[in-house]
Amino acid sequence: MDERRIRVLIAKPGLDGHDRGAKVVAYALRDAGMEVIYTGLRQNVEHIAEVALAEDVDAIGLSILSGAHLPLTRRLKEALGERADEVAILVGGTITPPEIPAMLEAGASAVFPTGTALADVVAGVRAAVEKKREEIS
Repeated sequence: MDERRIRVLIAKPGLDGHDRGAKVVAYALRDAGMEVIYTGLRQNVEHIAEVALAEDVDAIGLSILSGAHLPLTRRLKEALGERADEVAILVGGTITPPEIPAMLEAGASAVFPTGTALADVVAGVRAAVEKKREEIS
């Protein structure tokens, strides 16, 4: 695997005002040696993509509790434009197991339903970034 430090943008798209889980994940990723950028609450997808591209991140982690995970994931992939294939899109939140295949089809590299163990999130982020790095090299 490319040994560059993994850079992850954690974002809360839409009107969801609950960010405790996003912050817990951000701290876990940081403690695992990743560089984490947190955009804060109530961000629009276009701004998230803009920040991700400006910061040259390896992954974007969307924390979505509103139920709008599928359209927001599609919009983010579209907003990333030609760079969409270079950035792993990771989605966590209130997502049921039957929805996961549709999320992956929409452009998510990995999906972490509520209750996913932090160790599994860290491992999933590493795996998704490694796969993207291999695909573009």
